[in-house]
Amino acid sequence: MKCVHEAGENVKRMFLRWGVPVFGAALALFLTFLLYGSLDFAKFLNGLRSADPVWIAVLITTILLEQLLNGWKWRQILHDVKPVGTIKLTGALLAGYGANVLVPLGISPLIRAWIIARLERLKMPTVLTTTIISRFVDGVVFALFAGVLALAGKVPQVEGNLELGLSIAGALNIALFGGLLWAMFRFRTFFAADGPAICRLFDWLAARLRANGSALRAALCDGVVWPRQAVRRIAVFIAAIAAKLVAATHFVWAGLAVGVVLAPWDYIFLMVFSGFIMVLGRFVRIPGSFIFGAGFALQMLGVPPEAALLMILFNYIMTIMLVVGIGLIVLWQSGIDIHRRSEAPF
Repeated sequence: MKCVHEAGENVKRMFLRWGVPVFGAALALFLTFLLYGSLDFAKFLNGLRSADPVWIAVLITTILLEQLLNGWKWRQILHDVKPVGTIKLTGALLAGYGANVLVPLGISPLIRAWIIARLERLKMPTVLTTTIISRFVDGVVFALFAGVLALAGKVPQVEGNLELGLSIAGALNIALFGGLLWAMFRFRTFFAADGPAICRLFDWLAARLRANGSALRAALCDGVVWPRQAVRRIAVFIAAIAAKLVAATHFVWAGLAVGVVLAPWDYIFLMVFSGFIMVLGRFVRIPGSFIFGAGFALQMLGVPPEAALLMILFNYIMTIMLVVGIGLIVLWQSGIDIHRRSEAPF
């Protein structure tokens, strides 16, 4: 019976590690091909063979640049806890993405916080809180892009009010992420105290997990920081905005590789629309939702199905190869084995 139980656990782990992401990506690819029912496979293969490698190289460069900007943004937030180099932080970001492929359970923030805490001799909960602040800032900036896009009226005219939908989604995101940021700083001192009932409940839950609730709360609150220097506060938003703009150019270079040129606002729309679909896909635990979201957006923009699918695949595959590949190398070099319970941060 023990052998049967262990075999079942191994199958479960294998499914979580590979089955979920493979199934999600396959489902997204199926939906994309379904979306492009008129796809001419011969034209698709011809476009693949004739794709310009120069623009694909530019795409690769901008994918890495986007991650460097995210690392630089995190550096500004973390600076008052401890100054850490941008390259090291970017490596931790990529390692988080790589680990998320191996264990697709949303553990990316835990891994990146764990690596930096280990390398810089910091408390992991403190570093984790700074990653959460960085994510919330991204959410606010992303929502602002959606709002500006809708207000500018640069949205494809399709059945239904897409502008209204983007406006509502943007407003909800600003309210959500802005509200969460406000709450983190407003109740930081409150959460660090021992008296409030919610703190006692937190300590009780932590004790159930064999953790010191009071110390854990203190470490989490130590990470609720905002740069004291005005230049670093400004840099946080500059980096977040720049990273989103660079992300929007990924379809510029992928399009040029196959001879597709769109209007400047169209690339912002692609970034916003596919981003919303990707977040929704993560929420319902379907990896690869970016493929379908981008496919639908490109169809609305009137891009031929063969070229659109090539643009999606160049963007998606290059991102996976670079971000996950480099991330796994960083994980390996850090000496961390996420499969060993003794080293896992969760």
